[in-house]
Amino acid sequence: MAQQLFGLPANRRIITGLLVNLFSSICIVFINKWIYVHYGFPNMTLTLVHFVVTWLGLYICQKMDIFCPKSLPVRRIMWLALSFCGFVAFTNLSLQNNSIGTYQLAKVMTTPVIILIQTTYYKKTFSTKIKLTLVPITLGVILNSYYDVRFNLLGTVFATLGVLVTSLYQVWVGAKQHELQVNSMQLLYYQAPLSSAILLGIIPLFEPLAGDGGIFGPWSLPALVAVLFSGVVAFLVNLSIYWIIGNTSAVTYNMFGHFKFCITLIGGYLLFHDPLSLNQALGILCTLAGILSYTHFKLLEQEEGKSRLAQKP
Repeated sequence: MAQQLFGLPANRRIITGLLVNLFSSICIVFINKWIYVHYGFPNMTLTLVHFVVTWLGLYICQKMDIFCPKSLPVRRIMWLALSFCGFVAFTNLSLQNNSIGTYQLAKVMTTPVIILIQTTYYKKTFSTKIKLTLVPITLGVILNSYYDVRFNLLGTVFATLGVLVTSLYQVWVGAKQHELQVNSMQLLYYQAPLSSAILLGIIPLFEPLAGDGGIFGPWSLPALVAVLFSGVVAFLVNLSIYWIIGNTSAVTYNMFGHFKFCITLIGGYLLFHDPLSLNQALGILCTLAGILSYTHFKLLEQEEGKSRLAQKP
C-alpha cells in the first residue's frame, strides 16, 4: 500500500492518504468495541497484537526504503515505551467499559492535561485565548459524562488513567523526537518491539493464559480474524497520520480530525445503540466548539510566529 501511495501523483496521493486515515481511524474504534462486546478478547493481549503488527508493518516499510531507521539506545526510550503500553491499554479499557460517546469525549481531555503538564513542569506559556478554549471542552465532557446512562466508576477510572498516560506520552514523544533527532516513524520503529516485550512479561499477571477468555483459549476463527484485522488497522492509522502530516498541513490534519470525531460519535449511537439525551448532545456540541476554537487560535498563533520570523532581517 505504501509503495503504491508513493507512486501516485501528488493530489491523488493526498486524497488516498486522507481516505485511508478516515477509514482506519474510525474503523479501529468500532472493531475494538466489537471485539470486546461480542468476543470478550483480553484487552492487554489485543494491545500486544497491535504493537507486533505495527512493528512488522514498519519493518516492511523500512525494507521498502519508505524511511531510514536510526539506532537508538534502549535506556533512552524505556519510559516512553512504558507510557506507550499504558496509554494504549488504558484507552482500550476505557473503550471496553464506556459508551463510544463517553470514550471519544474523554480523549478530548488530553489537550487540557497536556497544557497543564507543559505549564507546570516544562514552564511553557500559553495565550489567554488558548486557555479559554479549554472551558467549553471541559464543560462539554462533564455534561456528557453526567447525563450518560451508562456512566460507571470503573469506566471513569480507566478513562482518567488513559487521559493522564496519553498526555504524558504525547509530551514525551515531542521531547524525545527533538532530543534524539528522529521522526515519528523512526521512534515508533524502536518503541513498538520494546513495548511488546514489556507487555509480554506483564500479560500473565493480569490475564489468564488458557481457558475461556485466556490468551490461548478456544477462540473462534471469526474472533481471531477480527483481532488480526484490528492489528492491521492500528498500523494503518499510524502510517496514514504520517502521510497526512507529511504531505498536507496541520490545518488539513486538524480539520479532518474534527470530521472523524463527529462520525465516530454518530457511529457509536447507530451501531452500538448508545443512548443520546438532549443534554449529552449539548455537551458534545460544547466540546466540539471548544476543539474548533482551540485549533483556530493555535493555527493563528503559528502563522503569526512564522510571519514574525520572516520579517526579521
